[in-house]
Amino acid sequence: MIPTRRTLLAALAAVGTLASLTACGGGSSSSSGSSSGGSGGTYAFWDPYPQFNASSAWGKLVTSCGTKAGVKLKRTAYDTTDLGNKALLAAQQGNAPDVMLVDNPVVSTLVEAGILNKTSDLGLDTKSIQKNIIGAGTLDGASYGVPIGANTLALYYNKKVLSAAGVDPASVKDWNSLTAALKKVKGAGKKGITFSAINTEEGSFQFLPWFWGAGGDLTKLDSAKGVAALSLWKQWVEAGYAPKDVLQNTQTTSWQEFATGEYAFGENGTWQLGNAEKAGFDYGIINIPAQNGGSAPVPTGGEFVTVPVQKDTGRYDVSKKIVTCLTSDANLLPTDTTLQYIAPTAAVQATQVKQNPKLKPWVDAVAAARGRTSGGLGTKYPTISQPMWTAVQAALSGGKSPQDALATAQQSAQKG
Repeated sequence: MIPTRRTLLAALAAVGTLASLTACGGGSSSSSGSSSGGSGGTYAFWDPYPQFNASSAWGKLVTSCGTKAGVKLKRTAYDTTDLGNKALLAAQQGNAPDVMLVDNPVVSTLVEAGILNKTSDLGLDTKSIQKNIIGAGTLDGASYGVPIGANTLALYYNKKVLSAAGVDPASVKDWNSLTAALKKVKGAGKKGITFSAINTEEGSFQFLPWFWGAGGDLTKLDSAKGVAALSLWKQWVEAGYAPKDVLQNTQTTSWQEFATGEYAFGENGTWQLGNAEKAGFDYGIINIPAQNGGSAPVPTGGEFVTVPVQKDTGRYDVSKKIVTCLTSDANLLPTDTTLQYIAPTAAVQATQVKQNPKLKPWVDAVAAARGRTSGGLGTKYPTISQPMWTAVQAALSGGKSPQDALATAQQSAQKG
């Protein structure tokens, strides 16, 4: 059954875009327009990077990939939420762009609307792509785009704060050892951990490592495992290990708290690496621990290069060339460096780490990451995510117990 237009728009809005994940601030630039002509004509390309103009490295790459394909590539940049909505409307009007870069949770929504082509039908090779990364854009065993890179979450830590509290970051291996470290830090007069628990997709994105790290299942929000994860966060807030303003924190404001130098830990992503270098204190990175040890699964962020369905199927050959150019190993390296992404292929990841050893923990984190819509969830994810972040808000604010909050969330998700 194909969802209605209203349902799809609601799904796109609920999934939203982790704009801070890709530093995609600002509004949309230029307007959509129909593409025209075959080889040698003009092809339309949409992306979620309005912060990069035509003279940027990204803008120049897009132009050059069009030139190599023998066409002029007309690029339009929107913020990612706007892009998803416009993509749906343009496709319904028979005015979809030839190539489009979209946030990975949006792929399944667009697929169910019949908007995107399978990579296999286009002859695009995805064999070298890391399975869990391509999984975010895969439905029923078929992929519908090529990932340009991935980002995810880990724990940044302040070396000076931990040292003063007598905490060795290597001792943090599970929830108990992390909580013990936070207790020592507070006892030493500093602050523990900051994260985002805001009532948007960003809150769900940040909660997922703890939920999955407890063994939680998104189709069973109120299981004992899910309750354990929410209870952990509630415990930290009540004990003063985490600030109460996590309820309003975006990932950006959470980072700003960590950047004050007062906090031992900050849950954040690869996109903050540039800011970490400017923070003015020595930092390190560890993977988010699972409840009983090891690295918790973390959600993948990042975008997929996709080819929307066109009435003129003769355009696909050129579109394929454009996608191949944008996602080639030679171009992925500078692109993912610019975006502060981890590359989707092992070969490029190895080069990234060789150039910047500080990326090693992030490569490991991405290797353990999961797509939010993978595992068959697809467009069901938004109907689960919103009740989940609502439950987090209810529990951390003291409105409900973690058990009651997640029980309500599960009932809401089942209705969705």
